[in-house]
Amino acid sequence: MKEYQTITEVSGPLVFAEVDEPIGYDEMVEIETPSGETKRGQVLESEDGIVAIQVFEGTTGIDRNASVRFLGETLKMPVTEDLLGRVMDGSGNPIDGGPDIVPDERRDIVGAAINPYSREYPEDFIQTGVSAIDGMNTLVRGQKLPIFSGSGLPHNDLALQIARQATVPEEEGEGDDDESEFAVIFGAMGITQEEANEFMDDFERTGALERSVVFMNLADDPAVERTVTPRLALTTAEYLAFDKGYHVLVVLTDMTNYCEALREIGAAREEVPGRRGYPGYMYTDLAQLYERAGRLKDREGSVTQIPILTMPGDDDTHPIPDLTGYITEGQIMMDRPLHSQGIEPPVNVLPSLSRLMDDGIGEGLTRADHADVSDQMYAAYAEGEDLRDLVNIVGREALSERDNKYLDFADAFEEEFVEQGFDTNRTIDETVELGWDLLSTLPRTELNRVDEDLIEEHYREDAAASDAETEEVSAD
Repeated sequence: MKEYQTITEVSGPLVFAEVDEPIGYDEMVEIETPSGETKRGQVLESEDGIVAIQVFEGTTGIDRNASVRFLGETLKMPVTEDLLGRVMDGSGNPIDGGPDIVPDERRDIVGAAINPYSREYPEDFIQTGVSAIDGMNTLVRGQKLPIFSGSGLPHNDLALQIARQATVPEEEGEGDDDESEFAVIFGAMGITQEEANEFMDDFERTGALERSVVFMNLADDPAVERTVTPRLALTTAEYLAFDKGYHVLVVLTDMTNYCEALREIGAAREEVPGRRGYPGYMYTDLAQLYERAGRLKDREGSVTQIPILTMPGDDDTHPIPDLTGYITEGQIMMDRPLHSQGIEPPVNVLPSLSRLMDDGIGEGLTRADHADVSDQMYAAYAEGEDLRDLVNIVGREALSERDNKYLDFADAFEEEFVEQGFDTNRTIDETVELGWDLLSTLPRTELNRVDEDLIEEHYREDAAASDAETEEVSAD
């Protein structure tokens, strides 16, 4: 193995060195500093006898006297089923004080694109226990459904709740072994030590760590490491899903920090920037991550992704949410006004969307009345929201009795359906029944999106009557 002492320049996280032989793209590098410290890096660019190396541990201490060794292979993740219950740093090294990992094999972290012909269409329901998601924006096995949040909103609490509660309902009751077939891969990028402690405390307190693999890249870790963390997490997920038959939920937070790392590396390479300074290839880079979700026809397992991103300035036209929305199959929108009202989780169902929801619900999957109840609640809540704007202009007294019922519905929807706290786990039956309770406060004639037979079976006349009595008392 050749050793070079030909470093010509150090620029931010990048080191440039002269070489006298072809060097492969993405090849792993070891750099030994004059003080004897060894740092790992990866070839970012290789041309005309010069290579650009991104250094994972930061370039502090590297100068012209440092030596460079090219290892002749790309970065690989040691994978084994024993990774479940382990905590790693952003480079895949154990940091939980446990034993060394003895891998079954070592896999290239870039992965291979799933052949479109081999993909199985996602249509099996995943129960998160969160009504705003299960009832209105259903998550399906093999889907990629991001959470669009903002700075200061409790997206981490929602992510922990989903990681803790997520199950595949149809597998329950078929024996204890099936429960263990659900695994969570948690990839954290650029989070603070405080957030990391919260995550670990919650995982350990609830016992969720036993079925999880955690990758932690902290805010004071090198930004370059952030570009590797999600790939390590997804390589582990693919192994557990397609080799071991697990249904794997991958939670990646925060994709905004990942994209900032891309921008930092792009600036160090003096690339021509795209929108708002982000590299022009960011769409391709994000797609390489998101498209690793899915199911294969001849394999039992699945990889489902929930990437979380904080929209700078709550701007959903910012390049990061904008490009993410193009690639993924919907989005869950966190809402600042709902958060200020104390609604937990503050999910706004109106701009939220799950494009695969229609295929993952209904008889045999969730409930026969799920789609109708969801559509009717969405329409009623949307009308209530529109009427709130009108109330600000003309006052509530100027509205008809029908309009007042929709306003009451909108309030009840937020306070009873969306609001559930971060520790409540609702089954899909509880969620849909709660929907019927709310819809029964509206006149039967208003339920024009629900099948008549379902109304006969589930509409609560007593709820409508008690609602009318309450109105009469308040009028008196």
